[in-house]
Parts: sequence; structure tokens; C-alpha cells
Amino acid sequence: MAEAGIRRGKLMLSGGVAVGRSLHMQRLFSTFALALVATLLCAPPALAWGPRGHRIVARLAEAQLTPQAWAEAQRLLALRGAQHLSDVANWADDLRNTDPALFQRTRRMHFVNFHSGDCIYDPPRDCRRGECAVAAIEKYSAILANRANPPAKRAEALAFVVHFVGDIHQPLHADYRHDAGGNDFQVRWHGRGTNLHKVWDSLMLDSTHLSAAQYTRKLQAEDSSIATGGTPVEWAEESCRIDRDDGVYPRTHFIDQAYVDRELPIAEQRLRQAGARLAALLNRDLGNG
Repeated sequence: MAEAGIRRGKLMLSGGVAVGRSLHMQRLFSTFALALVATLLCAPPALAWGPRGHRIVARLAEAQLTPQAWAEAQRLLALRGAQHLSDVANWADDLRNTDPALFQRTRRMHFVNFHSGDCIYDPPRDCRRGECAVAAIEKYSAILANRANPPAKRAEALAFVVHFVGDIHQPLHADYRHDAGGNDFQVRWHGRGTNLHKVWDSLMLDSTHLSAAQYTRKLQAEDSSIATGGTPVEWAEESCRIDRDDGVYPRTHFIDQAYVDRELPIAEQRLRQAGARLAALLNRDLGNG
């Protein structure tokens, strides 16, 4: 009887250890799952135009600067250890890793959320507290143009302007749908899952296998008759209408070659427009000294 009791005690003890380990593993799994969900929920959305697209815009703009504007741009770029506009074109996105606090303060300046398919910009509704791409371009352009401002502040403003002008010409950065600018619109690209924003952000441009320099030369050779006028409000409204009218959102969730053949020329046109308009803005703000 005593031996039986001992065996039962050992079995109960081993069973208790097994149950304890099981509960511990369940708690670890639950903690991991919750952490994963929190990470996904807090993950910032993809940003407009990948590094290639922003460098293309900067290169296109730089080639159209007046001598006076280019000289002033070089002086400001040197303060940031840069030589060309393309060197700072992605700085505002890179803040996510290099200066998270500044990125959090400026992250809503990368886009403008229209709240209606009429694509008419209404600042109190679409740009509360001045936190949108339209207001950001206006804000940093004014800082850049004012030569009474400290040079370092103007150099930072230049980097922001170069980036945000590119952003506002990406159609999905002036969206009116409730899907985070296509980030929540899941699609299949060459058999792999991704989202519509990333297709426009980088995948279509990357599919050409052209470097930023090669792409810039391609766009310069194809078309030089780009309107340079307009305002950030008008540029955002243009993007919203393209997003609404030009088949940016596919009828199915599969991105095929027919989609790319139709939409890539629109993306390239927006890059050309962004470059020309950025140059006009910088010629105005930097060339009046």
C-alpha cells in the first residue's frame, strides 16, 4: 500500500509538472500573440514612392533648377553633408528609424485624407491642425524661402519640401477611401500577397529594373511638356481624382500585366509632374536672393 501511495504521489507530481509546463507554454504563446497583434496594429503604413521614386523626382527637379536656385540649394545641402537633392529625398521617410520622435511629429504630413469622392480639399475636414501634405509643403516652403531663418532650419525645410512634393503626387497619398491609402487593400502581385499601396509605392517602378538615374533619363527623353504651375491643393486634388477615376483600384485583387501596362504610365506622369513642380517651387523659393 505504501509503495502504491508513493507511485500515485509521483504520478500526481509529474502530472502537476506537466500541467504547469503546459500552462506556462500557453501563457508564453498568449503573450507572444498579443505582442504580435500590438506590433501589427502599431506598425506605420507604407510611405509614398519608394526610395527609387523619390530620387527620380529629386533628379528631375534638380535638372530644371536655375543657376541661382541651384547655388543656394547646394549651400543648404552642404549643411546636411549632401551634394544633390536626391541625397535628401528619402530623409523624411528615414526618420522612422533615425529619429522616431521627429517622425511621429511629421508622419501625417506625408499624405492628405480626403473625406469625400468629390476630391475637393477642405482644410478643417481634411487637414486638421495643419497635419497633411498640403499644409506641410506650404509650411516648409515658407521656411525655406525666408533667408532670415537659420541656415540649418532652411536646410531641413529643403529636405522636407523635396520629399513632400513627391508624396503629394502619389495618387494613394490623396485618398478618400477608408483603407489607409491602399495599405489595407490586399492584392496578389506575381503570386505573392501584398497591398495596393506598395504596388504604387515601389513594385511597379522596381519591375522596370531601372536605377533612379536610368529612369530619370528615360522620363526626360519621353516628355518635357509638363505643366509646372499649380498649388499643393491642386496637386492633391489631382491625385485624388486619379485615385478615383483612372483604375488605380483594380476590379479584382490580382495585379496582372494589363494593370501595369495601364497604370505605370500614370505613375511615371506623376513623377514627371512632381519633378517639374518641385523645380518651379525651388526656383521661386531659392532663386530670389
